[in-house]
Amino acid sequence: MHTFKSIRQHLTGAGFNVVLQDEGVASIELSLEQGTRYQTIFLSELQDEDGRPYLRVSSAVAVADGVDVTRALKFNWQSRVGYLAIGEMGGDAYLQLCENRPFEGLDGAEVHRLVLDIGGTSDRMERALSGERDVL
Repeated sequence: MHTFKSIRQHLTGAGFNVVLQDEGVASIELSLEQGTRYQTIFLSELQDEDGRPYLRVSSAVAVADGVDVTRALKFNWQSRVGYLAIGEMGGDAYLQLCENRPFEGLDGAEVHRLVLDIGGTSDRMERALSGERDVL
């Protein structure tokens, strides 16, 4: 997969519930636990300093206000899937779980795995931070 368009086409063809598709961004509503929980996953195209395209897969975990920064940094150190960052959505700051991958070498199976890994991990984090509620 060498273009963001091919990634969007793969997501649609793989049966994901793609709720937003724009030039450089797509959003998926991922159904978890037999439809009792949902997690929104964002995919976007980035470029590094040399102009090489990267895919960012991210999902909001919690409102950033009151987040224990030490706990978040410990997660980043221990995580094998993604890293935590602060990003804005609708003018509010949110703790987000993210993963970046170069387009070079990406295939449909890897995109599929990234969506499921980030979706499942971010939902578990959301549960831990929200007292088991499905708020995002």
